[in-house]
Amino acid sequence: MQFSLLFPNNVHMNSNLKASGFSGLGLIAPLMRAVEEKGYETPSPIQEEAIPAVLGGRDVMAAAQTGTGKTAGFTLPILQLLHEAGRAPGKFRPLRALIVTPTRELAAQVEASVKTYGEYLPLRSAVVFGGVKINPQINTLRNGVDILVATPGRLLDLHQQGIVSFQELEILVLDEADRMLDMGFIHDIRKILALLPPQRQNLLFSATFSSEIRALAKGLVNSPLEISVTPPNSTVDTVSQTVLPVDKRRKADLLIHLIKERQWHQVLVFTRTKHGANRLAQKLEKSGIESAAIHGNKSQNARTRALAGFKSNQLQVLVATDIAARGLDINQLPQVVNFDLPNVEEDYVHRIGRTGRAGAQGKALSLVCLEESKLLRNIERFIHRNIDVEQIPGFEPMDPPSSLQEEGPRRSAPMPRGNGRRQGGQGRGRNPGSTSRSHRGGQASSGGSNRSRNSRGSHRR
Repeated sequence: MQFSLLFPNNVHMNSNLKASGFSGLGLIAPLMRAVEEKGYETPSPIQEEAIPAVLGGRDVMAAAQTGTGKTAGFTLPILQLLHEAGRAPGKFRPLRALIVTPTRELAAQVEASVKTYGEYLPLRSAVVFGGVKINPQINTLRNGVDILVATPGRLLDLHQQGIVSFQELEILVLDEADRMLDMGFIHDIRKILALLPPQRQNLLFSATFSSEIRALAKGLVNSPLEISVTPPNSTVDTVSQTVLPVDKRRKADLLIHLIKERQWHQVLVFTRTKHGANRLAQKLEKSGIESAAIHGNKSQNARTRALAGFKSNQLQVLVATDIAARGLDINQLPQVVNFDLPNVEEDYVHRIGRTGRAGAQGKALSLVCLEESKLLRNIERFIHRNIDVEQIPGFEPMDPPSSLQEEGPRRSAPMPRGNGRRQGGQGRGRNPGSTSRSHRGGQASSGGSNRSRNSRGSHRR
C-alpha cells in the first residue's frame, strides 16, 4: 500500500481521530476479518468519511496528506460493493473496477492492498504498468479480473491491443490525481475517460484540490461528496523539520557524517536529479554505507529489488528522485533527508510525508546551501511556517546564505552564521504546527501552477 492505511494497536493515536472502530462503518465480515488480522482497530478520518460514502454509491473527491489512509478509504468499500453486487454467470470475469495511479510503485502497492483486504472474498485483481514485459500481464488479463490497478500508458497500450475492455466497468478511481497531472498524464487520462461507460461511480483522490484538479473533476464526478481532512499545503505535525546549512560541495560528507554519527539504520534521501541520485549512492557505497538509487531511468526489476532491500534493512540508504515521493510505502521510516531541496514546493510536503506516518514520530532534515536560499524561502511560505535550523559543528558554510537576509516581507528568517540559531528573534522550539506571523501575500497558490510540465513520453508508464 502507498500509505499507512490503518493504525496499529501499539501506535499512538492523534487526538483528532475518533474513537469508533471499523465496525461502525458498515463493512462486511470478510473485510472485518482481514482488517483485524492486520492488527488494525481505528479508522483514520479520511476512512471514516470516505468508506460510508463509497458504500452508499456516491461519487467522492477526497483531499488528504500522505499517511492518512486514502488507499484503504477506497479499496475496502470497492471490494464490498463488487462482492455484494455479485457477477454475471459465466466463466469470464469482466473488468468492474479500475484504479489508475501515476507510478509503478504506487500501482503495485494499491494492488497489494486490494489483495490484502480481499483475501476472504472471491474477487480477482491484477496490476499493470510499463517498464516490464507486457506478455505476462496480457496472460493475466485474458483470464479475467474484477479489479485492475494500472498506470495510464500501459493501460492504453493494453486497450489498443484489445486486451482490456471497459464495457462492464462500474467504478473508476483516479488515485494521486494531482501527481498524474504534474507528470503530464492529462491527455492519457482524458483518453481513458472517453473510453469508459457514462454510468459509473467515480472516486478522485488527490493531495490537493488545485484549480487543475477541479477542472478535471467537472467532467468526471457527479454531485460528489468533498472530503478534506488536513489544511492545504500543510505538513503533518508528527514530523520534526530541520534545516542544516552546509556548502554544496560538502553535502555528501555531511550526510555520511550524520549516518555514521547518529547511527541511522534506515534513511530515505531525496535528490533533484537522476544523475545526482546515482552519484550519491555510489559515494555512500564507497564510504561503507549500503545504498541504492531509485528513479525513472532504473528498470522496474532494479527499482523493486532496491525497495525490497531497503524495507528488509539490507540497504541502509535509499536515494530517490521525486518520482518516488508519493509511491513508497515503508512502515515506521524514521527519517527523510532532502539532499537537494525540490524546485517545486509541494514536492517538499510529499517527500517528508514518507516519515511520521500513522501517528508515529519522524524526522525530516534538509541540507541547504547558499544556492538554495530562495527555494527554502518558497517552501516556508508554502507550508506557512519557519523551519528550525541546526548547525553541525565542522560543517559550517564558508559562504553565509546572505540571500535569505533580503529586505521585504518573507516567511523565512535568516539562516545562521554558525551559532545554530536563526537571527531576527525566531528561536528554535517553535510550535511545528504554528503559522508564521508575517502575511501570506507571497504564498504560492497551489504549488502546481508554475510547475513545468514534462512531456508524456518521458513519463509514460
